[in-house]
Parts: sequence; C-alpha cells; structure tokens
Amino acid sequence: MARSSDEAPDYGRGVVILDNWPGYDLNLFTYPQHYYGDLDSVLIPHGIIVDRIERLAKDIMKDIGNCDIMVLCVLKGGYKFCADLVEHLKNISRNSDRFVSMKVDFIRLKSYKNDQSMGEMQIIGGEDLSTLAGKNVLIVEDVVGTGRTMTALLGNIRNYKPNMIKVASLLVKRTSRCDGFRPDSHLRDQ
Repeated sequence: MARSSDEAPDYGRGVVILDNWPGYDLNLFTYPQHYYGDLDSVLIPHGIIVDRIERLAKDIMKDIGNCDIMVLCVLKGGYKFCADLVEHLKNISRNSDRFVSMKVDFIRLKSYKNDQSMGEMQIIGGEDLSTLAGKNVLIVEDVVGTGRTMTALLGNIRNYKPNMIKVASLLVKRTSRCDGFRPDSHLRDQ
C-alpha cells in the first residue's frame, strides 16, 4: 500500500511495520543455529510480540467486559498465539474484582484443496457449535489474509446466535485481494 512520506499510517488497534522496514540486525539476538544463513534480519522481536499480546488481552477484556468468554482457536497456526493470549486473559481476570470464566475449543477451517480455493469453507472439529448460542465468542486466528475465510466463518457462527463475536489475529496481511475484513484486535499488518 503506497503512502506519501508525510502521511501518517493508520495504526488502528495494531502495530504497522512499513514495507521498507529493514528489521533489526541479527547480531542483536540469539536464534537457532539451523537458521544461520537463512535470515537477514528480525522484523518483530519476541519481546514485542509478548508485550503486544498482553495489550491485546487488555483490549479484549475492556471490549468484552466482565462477561464469560468462549474462545474458538483456529488451528493449526493459531495454537501458540491462542495459548499466550488466553494466559494473559486469565491473568487479567485473576487480578480483577470479578472472575471471567473462559472455555477454549479448537476448530480447523478448510477452504483449500491442493492450494486451490474450494469456494466454500468446511469447519472441522469443535464441539457442537449450537452451544455458542447466547455466548460471548472470541475467535483467535494467527493470520488473516484476504479475510474471505474469516468472513465465511463469522457467517457460519452467526447462525448459532451468539451474544457477541470478536476476532483476534496475530497478523493481518496487506493484500490487494482483501475483502475488507479486519479483526477486532491484531498485532500488525504483514
């Protein structure tokens, strides 16, 4: 996405790393030897990711309030992000005046077969999604690309009439094929 040098980026609720950002020098970090020769720089240090996930948890708790949460983790990529986010949500709940109950369930979304879009999305796993009726649902996804899969998932979840649906994503790709979907909380544009 092109922007003039004097135009401020729209950070919304995420961190934006510009296309021309060279990253941090590798000499500032330790990393596994099997990556030697394959990396040029570190774009987002682990500490920044941890701090940002903690902030996302605070934003989510502010948005949802003192309501119980049903977390739907989109596998496989969302697992680690979801685990870290839920841990921060639990810590905030423990240190507040009201305990917020959280239940986590896992789903996989299949919209591709052999790298080709099937045109429809299949939800694999998860308990009976009818149990989402009247619940506050937090969908946790690692990367939102075009947004088509998430838009289809949201349409499917809305059929079960939850009280509220929020989407948290670790990364949002900048792509010309974007359908306009933006998660409620995210780390950065990729």
